[in-house]
Amino acid sequence: MTWLITGGAGYIGAHVVRAMTEAGERAVVYDDLSTGVAERVPDSVPLVVGSTLDGDRLTRTLAEHRVTGVVHLAAKKQVGESVDRPLHYYQENVEGLRVLLEAVTAAGVGSFVFSSSAAVYGMPDVDLVTEETPCAPMSPYGETKLAGEWLVRATGRATGLATASLRYFNVAGAASPELADTGVYNLVPMVFERLTENEPPKIFGDDYATPDGTCVRDYIHVVDLAEAHVATARALRSSPGADLTLNIGRGEGVSVREMIDTINEVTGHHRPPTVTPRRPGDPARVVASADRITTELGWKARHGVRDMITSAWAGWLRLHPEAARD
Repeated sequence: MTWLITGGAGYIGAHVVRAMTEAGERAVVYDDLSTGVAERVPDSVPLVVGSTLDGDRLTRTLAEHRVTGVVHLAAKKQVGESVDRPLHYYQENVEGLRVLLEAVTAAGVGSFVFSSSAAVYGMPDVDLVTEETPCAPMSPYGETKLAGEWLVRATGRATGLATASLRYFNVAGAASPELADTGVYNLVPMVFERLTENEPPKIFGDDYATPDGTCVRDYIHVVDLAEAHVATARALRSSPGADLTLNIGRGEGVSVREMIDTINEVTGHHRPPTVTPRRPGDPARVVASADRITTELGWKARHGVRDMITSAWAGWLRLHPEAARD
């Protein structure tokens, strides 16, 4: 098969491309390079620069490369920005998906993997979040991901397209330094940035109903996430008309304080964090149940938190050598 990977020059997308090619699948990257980096795409993988809003270019790309399956990762994904620019997020994430699905179904593509998010759940008051936990997104970003799931599922039911929506939890780590996350939007790179500036990491609230008072989250290594995409893509290929919704996590909670302590240990900086007031909308605990994907696809995360931090730090040092400790 040939898989079109939208957003394949991004942080997660580049790892999916690598996992696909290592598994013997043929990949084609489609990316507008607004946040993606062309150098992440291997020379052996075709790169088409274009927007998912450009139906004509998508149609040509699907035909020219004889695409038989799509992994759709291209999207805007910053929660705060989505609050400020909801129309932009709905245009890019929902309308872009509609245009893509229109081209996909017209071309007779058989499989479609959709990059969703745990943001669809909002603030679930449960110990483990299952795929049946009610969805109540708290930001326009989360809303666009849930709307995307609805659109993907409805299209599959109407056309026979085999579909899967993958709900990612907190992604970290890197397969190699050159594929590391270059953004500073998530906890691990945010702590790295503070340490590089010789400033203490920040904890937003330590009075939650958790063992150490700080928020608890489920972290997944990006390599494991990429391998989950391969497992899902292969499942769709062998199951025409499939309709899957799957959490991608480890099923283990790690507190913010525990993460910062481990980052300090791995990096050798040892900067105690400072506590600041809570951020509005931060749930105390969001941890995935990953039982369904293990049962249905035989996939299970292999990497722990230390692996995530160590590999992410190697990537950070590649761009910020001044952060190294003697």
